[in-house]
Amino acid sequence: MSIFRSLRHYNYRLFFTGQAISLIGTWMQRVAISWLVYRLTGSAFLLGLITFLSLIPSLVLAPYAGSYVDRHNKYKILVITQIILMLQAGALALMIWFKVYDIFWIAALSLVQGLVNAFDVTARQSLMVNLIDDKEDLPNAIALNSSMFNAARLVGPALAGVILSAWGEDICFLVNFVSFIAVLGCLVMMKLKLTEHQKSTENIWIDLKKGYDYLKSSPDLASMILMMAASSLLVIPFTTLLPVFAKDIFNGNATTFGWFESAAGLGAFFGAIYMATLKAGQNLQKIVMMSGVLLAISVVALAISPSLIMALICTSMAALGLMAQNSSINTYLQTHADDVMRGRTLSYYIMAYQGVLPIGSLLMGYLAHLFGTQVVVAFEGVAGLLIVAAFVYNENHRNQLKNKFSLSGN
Repeated sequence: MSIFRSLRHYNYRLFFTGQAISLIGTWMQRVAISWLVYRLTGSAFLLGLITFLSLIPSLVLAPYAGSYVDRHNKYKILVITQIILMLQAGALALMIWFKVYDIFWIAALSLVQGLVNAFDVTARQSLMVNLIDDKEDLPNAIALNSSMFNAARLVGPALAGVILSAWGEDICFLVNFVSFIAVLGCLVMMKLKLTEHQKSTENIWIDLKKGYDYLKSSPDLASMILMMAASSLLVIPFTTLLPVFAKDIFNGNATTFGWFESAAGLGAFFGAIYMATLKAGQNLQKIVMMSGVLLAISVVALAISPSLIMALICTSMAALGLMAQNSSINTYLQTHADDVMRGRTLSYYIMAYQGVLPIGSLLMGYLAHLFGTQVVVAFEGVAGLLIVAAFVYNENHRNQLKNKFSLSGN
């Protein structure tokens, strides 16, 4: 089937298989940490703080990581980061196994995860183009990667909900630790022919500035990254507050929280499948706008949902919109950025997404503490509509200027 055409490439097939297994464990760990923190503290603010610590390094380090990845072997960086993340999961498992319920150490290990992910995600995204022999299959590979990520988001939280209720958080962390064996095994089996760029002799911070200057001279790429940053700050943090919906608003337990995460995974999975079916040459800007509207409306609907079933449906639709928006932006950047600037371009995307998200999570967690979760989530949905409106205005203005200069040139 054409939807799976990227899997005909040997290296990508190995990458896909290893990541599919590992990401199920990763999602189980995410759910377990969120539930553990909220179970121990009952604080929406601390819930936001842990998310903040696990993602904030991307805001500070992502541009540096992009320059570093462009200078070094992406494959070796990925192997090293996967080993460290495996050890981090093992440390969490041991800590909870011995009943060391210390929020400080949970926060510290979340920070370690964030530091490593700043390099891991940049290397993984930049390596994608080297896994595909036929570059026309790259958009499909990116979309399939998102499908796999969100299929794991569907399965992982569902399994986590069952395991949390039956055995506890430590088993979720242990499963994640074991799952890294699969991805490391697949990485070892790869047969990569990486294109060696001439290694820059300049200071890495000069290379970093070149990435910034490149984006300034590419307004189409910059506008995508700015929209991602605005959404990460004001809209996407609704996901951080899902444990509050599960436990307080709908009087549920760990299994209920697993339903919310699985509903989000289901919606995102269908969003990724839709992206994988797109043919080359699709108007990605239009998809970014439409998916942004779907995300915003669904978040508002989640805030005012009168029942658990309706809240789960709204969560699923919001995740579908979020998936389509993120995948469209990611695909656009990877297919339009120059090869020598791809790592740095993607690092700014990662900074806009994973780097700004923790600030938004901390902010929305604090506002939810002051004004209530449902009020804040409704505000996030309205903010999403305003962000899309600003993006549409910017695109129209840029196209008008382009047409004006084109006519004057004639």
